[in-house]
Formats: sequence, C-alpha cells, structure tokens
Amino acid sequence: MTDTHKTRVALLRAELKKQKLTGFFVPRADEFQGEYVPAYAERLRWLTNFRGSAGIAIVTLNKAAIFVDGRYVIQVRQQVDEKIFAPFHLMEEPPAAWIGKNLKKGDRLGFDPWLVTAEQAKRLHEACAAVGASFVAVASNPIDAVWKDQPPRPMAELATQPTQFAGRTAAEKIKDLRKGLGNVDAVVLTQPDSVSWLFNLRGFDVPHTPVVAAYAIVPARGKAQLFIAPEKLTDEVKTHLRAIATTHPPKDIGAALKALGKAKARVLIDPAWTPERIRELLVKAKATMVTGADPVSLPKARKNPTEQEGARAAQKRDGVAMSRFLCWLEREAPKGGLTELDAAAKLEAFRADTGELKDLSFETIPASGPHAAIPHYHATEESNRRLGLNEIFLIDSGAQYIDGTTDITRTVIVGTPTPEMKDRFTRVLKGMVGLTMIRFPKGTTGSQLDVLARQHLWSAGLDFDHGTGHGVGAYLSVHEGPARINKSDRTPLEAGMILSNEPGFYKQGDYGIRIENLVMVHEAKPVTGGERPMLGFETLTLAPIDRRLIDVALLSDAERKWLDAYHARVLKEVGDHLEGDELAWLRKACAPL
Repeated sequence: MTDTHKTRVALLRAELKKQKLTGFFVPRADEFQGEYVPAYAERLRWLTNFRGSAGIAIVTLNKAAIFVDGRYVIQVRQQVDEKIFAPFHLMEEPPAAWIGKNLKKGDRLGFDPWLVTAEQAKRLHEACAAVGASFVAVASNPIDAVWKDQPPRPMAELATQPTQFAGRTAAEKIKDLRKGLGNVDAVVLTQPDSVSWLFNLRGFDVPHTPVVAAYAIVPARGKAQLFIAPEKLTDEVKTHLRAIATTHPPKDIGAALKALGKAKARVLIDPAWTPERIRELLVKAKATMVTGADPVSLPKARKNPTEQEGARAAQKRDGVAMSRFLCWLEREAPKGGLTELDAAAKLEAFRADTGELKDLSFETIPASGPHAAIPHYHATEESNRRLGLNEIFLIDSGAQYIDGTTDITRTVIVGTPTPEMKDRFTRVLKGMVGLTMIRFPKGTTGSQLDVLARQHLWSAGLDFDHGTGHGVGAYLSVHEGPARINKSDRTPLEAGMILSNEPGFYKQGDYGIRIENLVMVHEAKPVTGGERPMLGFETLTLAPIDRRLIDVALLSDAERKWLDAYHARVLKEVGDHLEGDELAWLRKACAPL
C-alpha cells in the first residue's frame, strides 16, 4: 500500500509541475457533490487509500495533508500512510487553516472547478489570497492525467418513479416550484436527488443511491432542460419527459447558461451545492445570479402522504428482515464461526427474501469488538473479524425499496456484557428514547433537540463525535438534507420530514454502541391547556432492541413504558409475518422489561 500510494503522489507532483501548480486540492467528490460517487470519481481513495465517504487532501510539491471529520479520525490513521499524508480533523483544523500555515506568496493551488462548490471556492480563494497565493481552476484534472486505469463513467439507463409511489406527477411538482421562484427567471438544479425527485426519475450510476446524475435548468415559463447522457434515456423515460422537459448532452450546459445571460435572466443557484464551474460560466455569460437554498430541498424533505405510507410499508418489510437476522445472529454468533462479512451477507439475503429489495442504501457496517468503536468502519477481506464471545457486535445497515429507504443500527451482545457495557448502552438508549418522546413547537431546529440524545452521556462525562440524526429520502439518498439533528443545524423541522435518531458511544480499541431508529416529524395531538401548535416524532423502524444490554435500574418509568410499548408494537406488526422459531424468538426479544 505504502509504495503504491507513494508512487501515485510522485506521479501527481510531476503532473503539477507540468501544469505550473504548487499544489492540488483533492475532495472526495464528483461533479454532483454527492456522498456516494461512481468509481471514476474516487480520486481521493486512489491517491491516499482513504475509504471514508467524506474527506479532502491537499498535495503540494513537498507536503501532503488529509482532512476528515469525527467519524473517520481512527479510520484515516489505519488506512493512510502518515509518512505521506498528515491527518487533520476537518472541523478543528480545516483546509483553510492549513493553507494559511503552509502556502506562501506566489504559490498556485490548483482545483477542479467541477468538484468544488461555489461556496467552497470562495472560502479557499480567500484563504489563499490571505498569504499571497492563488486558488487556480484547472482545465483538466491532473489526477485523471496520471490515473492510467481510471474506470469509465457509468452509463446505466434511467427509470421513472411511478406516481403511485411518488404521490405527485412531475408536472405538478414543477408547477409548485415555479410558484416559489418570485422574480427569478430560472433555477439551476445541481443536486442529483433534487433532479430525481422533481422529475420523478431514478438512476443507477451511483452505488446504493438511485439518483440521476444530471443537471437541470427550470425556467419560470416554458419547458425545463435536463442535461444528461442520451444513452441513459429509455423510450419510457423519453415519453415521461416529453411534455415537461427537453434533454441535452451534459456538454451543452455551457451554451444553455450563455443563453440565460443573453436573455438578461435572473438565475438562482445554491452556492452550497453548485459547482464553481457553473458559477464561472454564469459570470462569463453576464447573467444576474441570485443565491439561495435549492428550492427543491424542502418540498422533497416534506414527504407527501403517499411517500409517508411508502415509508411505513418499507420499514415494516425491513423490520421483518432485520428481526429474522437478529434471531439467526443470536443463535449462530456464540458458536464462534461467524465473521463480520458473513453477518452482512446474511442480512442482505434476508432483505432479498422480501422480493422487494432494489439495493442496499449504503454499504453495511458490521463491526465486532474494537471495530465497533469506529463509527463508519469499513469491513474488508483484510479487516474481516470473527464475532467474539462476550463482545459487542454493531451492525448499521439499510435498504432501498421502491416505496422507501431504510437505515437501522442495532447493537447486540454475543455472550455476556460487562457492567460498563450495560451502563453505556443504557445511556445511549435513554438518549434515543428521550429524543423520540419529545414534543416541540413549530420552528424548532435539530440543534435545539440534539442535547436530548446526549444528556445522559454528558452527565457521565461522555459524548459521541458525530451528529445525532440525518434526513432520509424516499427511495433516494439515505443521507438527505436540509434538516439534521446535530449541535449546529438551523433548519426548522417540519411535518413529513424523516430523520434518523442515532446516538452512540465509542470506546476506542474496545467496543462501540449505536442505536438507530428512523422517525418522522408529525403534528402532535393537542394537550389540555396547550397554547401552541406542536410537533412530535412517529417511530418508523420496527426491530427489537437488545434487552440483555439494558440496565433497567437506570431507566425511568416513562422510558420503560416507552420501550415496552415499542416492543409490543414490533411484536404485533412484525410478528404477523414470522412463524415457528423466528416468532418464538421475537416474542422473547419483545417481552416487557
């Protein structure tokens, strides 16, 4: 690994000299800024061997650094050679700070303007300018020049998302979008899940995320324009789009943006997601740019009644598969022969048995013992570990069904837990339950609720270094904005939003705990004397929580009642689809505390 990546860095540096650059900025991104990217866009992995879903490297002619968030601070040191790349915490020591310390007057830090957002580019331009350096957009990516066996761009055909699952036609969605444009003449959409949702399309170029890799321009009047490789368009998709959009090869977007400038159009872009190259083209076209949030994000996040029903059906189906898996795991794991990859494969098989599985919603995280202390552990043939007796096993997984996307984490004990394990598990459980039970006024943000998931860990001097919850799409991305539950998010939660509720605890080198259910924001029933409209959470996920890891003495009466009621619901809704030993196991797993 070391020699290979040392050679690759050397090749990159030679190419930088050819392009008269001092360094190069390498994000883990494709042209659509998605969390999951096709193989050709895995430039960061190719260069560094880092396999996480988020990260950035900066390589200069004599230094190299890699930046990751709190999920990956352990993983990055295991996968990347620190003799080549110095690791940094993305939030505590961001790239802009590194630039300030390591670049000097006259240096030229290159970047690919398709892989960096307009917002990022502005921030990094300023960081470079502060030391007299420049942030330079390159015409061709230097990594592509030296990556000789770079995979080709995928060309999977698109599919339509039927109205019976989407709930509304694409024409209806576009009409609503236009109503909210105000004095804007057109909006440029660059997020694949926004394009997919708006046009009721699904794509299959990206692993685990059925989004369309396309940009769109939606004018205030007239047909929308969709920029996508023509090879991906089936006759069915062409018929579906005919009345609402024209289709164009991706290379034609420059001409379309130029036409907007010629028409003196006011064009809305979201700088947090729009590639810097598109902003540059609009500037060159002399269009009037209006910056604001992607106008599809909120309507997409507020699931309509059809999408809500689809989510409930998908979660029940997934709960049956998950319960069958947990039954199997409890029987087989103590025998000592199971590995992490065995467990992941078996869970996928149970999901496939439903007959409805389209794909996993992300690569399953099956983490035993010390691996569970790595929040986004990646199991490989090299790291694959047997599930040990008296060890914790954490499995974070999800599925894509045509009616909904799932994401669930369960932590179980193989054998007997230690008192410390039970204490930590129960504190995590209390946080998850407390967040689930809360009622909150309209306008409340995820950052205002985040403390509920952490309070019982904080009281013991503990915490976890990731967000408590992320949005989830409707047969789209398992990580969906704009709302989240974390220490800083400012997006108000609204009815119909689906989010994860997943506090955790991680003891490095020993074990990790995470309990994750998906919840949906709904209108809460009024209470006597109440004066304000309130919201609450409906739990969607249906699978047992390991009672063997609970210290019942730490639970309040309200928490015990919630858990007993939850398990009674799981037994009723999932148990109807099980029989024999599996049903007997579920009855035991869901017994009152």
